[in-house]
Amino acid sequence: MQQPPQNTRAQQLTLLTGLYAAQGLPFGFFTLALPVLLREAGWSLTAISFLQFLALPWAIKFMWAPVLDQHGTRRSWLLWLQGAACATALLLSQLDLQLGSVALFTAVFAFNLIAATQDVVTDGLAVRLLNAKERGLANAIQVGAYRLGMILGGGLLLWIFARSNWSVMFLCMAAMLAITIVPVLTLREPPPQVERRARPGGWRLAIAWIHRALRPGMPAIAGLIFCYRFGDQMVSSLIVPFLSDQGLSKETIAAMKGAVGSATSLMGAVIGGWLTFRVGRRQALLFSGLAQAFGFGLYIAAALGMGGVELLWTATIVEGLVGTMASVALFALMMDASDPLHAGTDYTLLASVVVVVGSLGGIAGGLAGDLLGYAPAFTIGTLLAAVGCVFVVWWLDRHPTHERVAQAWR
Repeated sequence: MQQPPQNTRAQQLTLLTGLYAAQGLPFGFFTLALPVLLREAGWSLTAISFLQFLALPWAIKFMWAPVLDQHGTRRSWLLWLQGAACATALLLSQLDLQLGSVALFTAVFAFNLIAATQDVVTDGLAVRLLNAKERGLANAIQVGAYRLGMILGGGLLLWIFARSNWSVMFLCMAAMLAITIVPVLTLREPPPQVERRARPGGWRLAIAWIHRALRPGMPAIAGLIFCYRFGDQMVSSLIVPFLSDQGLSKETIAAMKGAVGSATSLMGAVIGGWLTFRVGRRQALLFSGLAQAFGFGLYIAAALGMGGVELLWTATIVEGLVGTMASVALFALMMDASDPLHAGTDYTLLASVVVVVGSLGGIAGGLAGDLLGYAPAFTIGTLLAAVGCVFVVWWLDRHPTHERVAQAWR
């Protein structure tokens, strides 16, 4: 029997880039741009940090991931989900939204639900399309494209909003999301493999998820993710409100996080993927984690009144570069810790841990910022990021959680 034509490597990479960017586009507006608007409206850092709860779908997406695996095709799911995101943006463009309204926060939750569900499908597709040797490339695309989408949403769309209104901004968002649908139309999925055997459902499926989460090594990896990301997320959650409080205009923040942040993040994704492949997980994780903590030190200096706007531009460049590198190294470790026979399940669980840690770190950052001020909050987050990075390396040197981690670690 003749095999159906397969996607070329360029088509696969274009598809994955578009899908990961589509996840970050609305999320970028709501996490980078919306805090600026709320801060200008007088919201406290603590109140802004509690918007993290609207990202709940990212933390619990593993609960419906099996349904996406067992029913329909990835192409059909992606078309529906991308279409839903585009339609939601079009609908919002016709509403008279008010900053801080229930309708706006409902929209944030809806976009998070759509994007988190799309992420499950996209991750599964990436596992099937790319072979083991391309794992670093997959992580670079995942982190770089998602970060690009976030910065376009938080930079370009903020710039558009500053010069127009909600309606024009959401129309532009809908147009960008529509572009990402095009590569899905030409997707030709690999044929189903032996993996399509009877799978548990109902309560048995829930128990299976618990079993995967509690199997040897997984709780330890979850704890290491917390150590590596908590301080980073404390600082990251405060950066955009800090820029606003420094008196930067929305247009300046848009340029800083859009044009400059976009370029440095893409460069960081490429370097991070190359570094992870070239020097191994251990060196990549250690170097990028400590470099990220060093970059946060620039924000401490800025909060102490040093350097002026020039230092803020420098900090943006450094943070965009090394922050993406650190994410690539961490995600590669998460793939190493995922059982190949249950890759989608394990990786989705670990990705949910990343989201939970991000939310906790964001809330802690907001509380510390309100209680202590920016400089002490940045300092605490920076120290936690550096110590957490060193601890992760120290622990894995002595207690590799899985045989696959041990093989990739050196």
